[in-house]
Parts: sequence; structure tokens; C-alpha cells
Amino acid sequence: MSKNIFVFCEQRDGKLQNVAFELIGAARTLEEVAGGRVCAILCGNKIAAKAKQLVEYGADDVYVVDDERLDKYITEPYAQAVCHIARKYEPNVILFGATSIGRDLAPRLSARLKTGLTADCTKLETDEDGNLFMTRPAFGGNLFATIVCPDHRPQMSTVRPGVMKKPDADKKRKGEIIEERVDFDETKFAVKVKSEVKQTATVDKIEDAKILVSCGRGMGKPELLKQAAVVAKKLKGTVSASRAVVDEGLIEQPRQVGQTGKTVRPQAYLAFGISGAVQHLAGMEESEFIVAVNKDKNASIFKVAHLGIVSDGAATLAELEKALDARK
Repeated sequence: MSKNIFVFCEQRDGKLQNVAFELIGAARTLEEVAGGRVCAILCGNKIAAKAKQLVEYGADDVYVVDDERLDKYITEPYAQAVCHIARKYEPNVILFGATSIGRDLAPRLSARLKTGLTADCTKLETDEDGNLFMTRPAFGGNLFATIVCPDHRPQMSTVRPGVMKKPDADKKRKGEIIEERVDFDETKFAVKVKSEVKQTATVDKIEDAKILVSCGRGMGKPELLKQAAVVAKKLKGTVSASRAVVDEGLIEQPRQVGQTGKTVRPQAYLAFGISGAVQHLAGMEESEFIVAVNKDKNASIFKVAHLGIVSDGAATLAELEKALDARK
């Protein structure tokens, strides 16, 4: 059994997803303590050219399975491909993104490899022996549990997109790219893609925004959310919200920040009328600069804020809009 850390690098329509780079960055941090190599698994059709990009972001080795049967994600072909690599190279750890693909694929792999899986992790640590300490929210996000898998390998975890910091690319990095051939058992291919219908996104991806203007229960009025969207646009950002606002039907669910929404890491996170429940903090506390506005001076949001303002959220938002207009 090696000490190597493997990352399943998700791609869609030939485009590598950000979560792949984030997990490579996390793997590099783990490798600094436990040793071993950081290895990427890349599966798809006509995808081999993307392997170099994974090296630039920190992979030492990239194992590529380039096959027309992997053109679109289907559980069984992908499970066979990744399982082949895991059994051949016996990694110590395999990381997956907690996306629709990762959440479908990782449990299948853990069952076939007869090992455990910790889902939706928010923190990963290791010791010099390569034991992985996987932390995730538990009991509705009211506490965090750290889970270990001492008796089985590989140790497996899914990590939500946006939780780990994406490293900078280094185009001078060198790594090894290994092409793998898989003897697929097509008798187990019970599903085929007949057609694909893509839905056009109508909501900005808050996880990609550099600035977020986020509203909580204290801003739960349509006119205030509309004003927040205007301010966000002036800041060249986008608007987001806590679960309370989404549950009221005042804003779309894809704009929700928190444990049951999106994990974000913008350059600036402006929180208006958000109290700071642990479920919400789990989704935004890694933002580079947090400004919190709340009437309650004891609100939990102030514990993670870089700048706290004890004030009415609606009034402060209005003043901010005036200031932006004056500056313009």
C-alpha cells in the first residue's frame, strides 16, 4: 500500500471542473505531512490533452483513461475505470468532489474496494503515518465530527466545491502522464444515454463570484432583496442569501449559501441581516473579507467577520447604495 493521494478529477464536456484543482491543492497540503505523491485520475473521451493542466495545478502523476465509452458520465463505466486504477496502484487516499457525479461515483467505489467513505467533508488533515482525519458537519450542522478509517484502505472522502482553496497554476511544473487501458465488462452496462437536454442557467453561479451581497431573515422582503441585487451589480458582484430567505420563496435556491446550499469563497462577503447560524457559517467563513451588518451585537456572524457593523441591515444597505452612486 502506497502513501499516494489520488484525486478523481471531474470534467464535463471536456472542461475540467474547479473542484478538481481545489482537491489537488488539498492533496498537496496533505502530502507535505504524510509524504507520497499527488496523483490525478482523469476519465473521459478525447480528454488526454487536459492532463497537462492537472500537472500545472500540482499533480505529480496523471492517470488517464481516454475511451469513447466514457464520453458522457454513466455510473458503471466510470466505476470500472476508477476501480481499475485504485486496485492497480493501491492509493492511501482517494478524494472526490461532492458534486452530483462525485456523490454518485464515490459510494460505488467504496463498496467495490470494501472501504469506508466520509461524505461532504469541510476539512481534511493527516498524520505522518498517512491516517486521514475527515471532518464534516453532523446533526444538522450543529456540530462537526472528525472521522477516521484506520483499518481499511484507501481512505475515501467527498469534499464540497469551494471548501478548499484553488492553487495557482505553475506552467513550469513537470509531471508524468500515464495512459491506462481498461478491460470494460460491457455486460454490466445497463444504462445508455439516448439524448441530452441542457438547461440554460438563469442564475449567476455564486460560487464563482468575487463579491457577494448576502441577505438573511432580517432582509426578507422583496424590495430589500431587489435593492441588494442592485448594490451587488454596482459592486460587480452578485446577490446571495441564507436558507431562511430561500425557504420563504423570496430568492432562488441556487443562491443559497450554507451547509444545504453552496460553499463560497469570494474576495468580499457582505452579510446583511444574517445572524450566523453554524450551517450558514460553514458555507462562507473562508471568504477573504467578511463584512457583517446586524442589529444584534451578539450575533454569531460577528465571530467570523473582519468588519462588524451593529446597525439595521436595510438602512446600511441604502447608505451603501448612496455612497456607491456618489463615488461613481
